[in-house]
Amino acid sequence: MGDKIIEIKHLTRVEGHGGITVFLDGGKVRDVHMDIFEGGRFYEALVRGKPYHTLAPIVSRVCAICSASHAVCAQIAVEDAFGIEISPRTRLLRDLLLQGENIESHALHLFLLVLPDYLGYPSALDMARDHGHAARMGLALKQLGNLIQETVGGRAVHPPNVLVGGFGRMPSPSALENLVEKVRMGMEMIPILVELMAGIPVPRVLEEETVYLALLPPEGYGFVSRRIAASDGSTYSVEEFASICHERVVSHSHAKQSLYSKRPFAVGAQSRVVLAGDRLEGQARVALDRFGGQQGPFGQGNPLFNGLAQAVELVYSLETAARNLQMLLDGAFPTEEKRPEIVPRSGTGIGLIEAPRGILYHQYEFDEEGTIVDADIITPTAQNLSNIERDLRLITERYGSMIGRDGLLLPGMAPLNGKDLPFLLQVIARAYDPCISCSVH
Repeated sequence: MGDKIIEIKHLTRVEGHGGITVFLDGGKVRDVHMDIFEGGRFYEALVRGKPYHTLAPIVSRVCAICSASHAVCAQIAVEDAFGIEISPRTRLLRDLLLQGENIESHALHLFLLVLPDYLGYPSALDMARDHGHAARMGLALKQLGNLIQETVGGRAVHPPNVLVGGFGRMPSPSALENLVEKVRMGMEMIPILVELMAGIPVPRVLEEETVYLALLPPEGYGFVSRRIAASDGSTYSVEEFASICHERVVSHSHAKQSLYSKRPFAVGAQSRVVLAGDRLEGQARVALDRFGGQQGPFGQGNPLFNGLAQAVELVYSLETAARNLQMLLDGAFPTEEKRPEIVPRSGTGIGLIEAPRGILYHQYEFDEEGTIVDADIITPTAQNLSNIERDLRLITERYGSMIGRDGLLLPGMAPLNGKDLPFLLQVIARAYDPCISCSVH
């Protein structure tokens, strides 16, 4: 078996329980495991035999961070199977809900989970002693994201207001006006956010050709589409996703892993910026250009730039939320609107959206009464796991001689000086914003 010389039993500052194990033979890396210790939760089995209208409330429990994405994705799949068209108002409200989720999730990860890595602190609490403004900004933006989800979805997590074909109730004008004011306050943070992130040197520890996958909306930047783009120039329909995302079982993990054309691939904010960053407008485009532009560092295979991509998307989500709210208050849509009639029928439906961490896939088969016969969920973290392991292997091969030595000196990464290789391995894994609970759904 060779010597096991690196074992990180508890990967900290991530959602869920995972670790990292690196096996070496004769000084060479033999294998790398991104260990997922958290047990399987069997949501796909749980929903079988249940009626369609119970689907979203159940599968939104897969995650407490991206529960809105799971709820919306499930309803899209139901609507796809039953041939239901949603109204422009429902489409806009769902987008507003997803923007709130993106703000909440990115703010948590960027400011409280990975910023301590870039600034050289062991935790957000330690970082806050010297960079209190960054911690406060992260908490304020997370609170704003939660408020948007609560107003639109009926609750900050596991939104009960997201129904097949529409929403249970429309947010009141006063609630929307309150959100306008809160989002305006959030947008005042944009210049500070951009300058803060622009002033942090991103360690150039890895530059490796990487395949990126993301949804490509018919126009503009966004989180909902039925078309998938890959950085090799290929595009695919939603129906082709399961065939290009080859899931496999590995013995060291309770989560499946995925390959694209027999290669690891990456999804998430960095992939979206690589594939659709040229579609960004407004202050989000200014932020992207400030960080080097779409053709700059984002597509060079360094996962540590995912944080900057999340910063760009925070700006995008704030601007989009403000625009959506204004359209709702300007009377662009009827205040009273009936949900479409729902007539169950047998068939298969697919939901595909961009959750904060990347492409989220839900597929369900229904019988003629709308009972769920089969289910398949593929989460972003499960798609990223093979790529994470590849990067951990490359990092170990490149910096293995530094094992056990403090003061790891790497080009352009002064914030990480004073740490050793196991710490750097954790930094790489954290940069992907892994959600382990989602991965073992």
